[in-house]
Amino acid sequence: MNNLQQTHGANASFVQRNALLPLRADALRFAPDGLTILDDVSLQIAEGGITMILGSNGAGKSVLLRLLHGLLEPHRGEVLWRGGPATREIRRRQAMVFQKPVLLRRSVAANLEHALKAAGVPRTERARRIEEALEEAGIAHLAKRPARVLSGGEQQRLAVARALSLKPDVLFLDEPTASLDPVSTAAIEALILAADRRGCKIVMISHDLHQARRLASEIVFMDRGRIAEQSEAASFFKEPSSAAARDFLAGRLRLPDGR
Repeated sequence: MNNLQQTHGANASFVQRNALLPLRADALRFAPDGLTILDDVSLQIAEGGITMILGSNGAGKSVLLRLLHGLLEPHRGEVLWRGGPATREIRRRQAMVFQKPVLLRRSVAANLEHALKAAGVPRTERARRIEEALEEAGIAHLAKRPARVLSGGEQQRLAVARALSLKPDVLFLDEPTASLDPVSTAAIEALILAADRRGCKIVMISHDLHQARRLASEIVFMDRGRIAEQSEAASFFKEPSSAAARDFLAGRLRLPDGR
């Protein structure tokens, strides 16, 4: 990929071409056992910058992320990558990190080795990628340690480093810094910004409004299973267009009947 020439946030200027984008969701509905979680959700995610998905608990953010990534199938509607359905190659070129890291019962380095091998990365290239990813994440000194004995912050750094070692074109992040201390949060945000500068499209969920202000170029705001608005981050925080977003930013609780 070419380098992405940008500053993050509202003043970004993008020249990168991402082979997977735009990513489009058309009229998605997800209603398991008759319980509607998402209804008529449509959006387009374009190249450049960090797209942050915000909304209250239960708004459908995590389900939307899993539908976009392909972990769930919509009950109606479709997800399209550059106008077509996800192929094996498209799935290989995206990655996702969950709020709670999913780590194997093996060493830190072996967790990356397993992911790289599964992705078909040649053995001759794996050692270099592992070293680079762990060094960038600041956990190279933990390479031989069992992954599951690491602290929460270290485990999440490992999970992000493992995803980035695959060199994805699109990275989905579901609250990657939830419940982490400021040092670990700063380390993961640094990884996210570095990936963004390299041209990896970041689509991220967060409940931290300060983090959203620091990182986001674009906001997708969800309310009760629908997208209430999608706009540039600067515009969203200055003057949101929807009543739901204004209430959210003001910390006002919206009752089920909309009051």
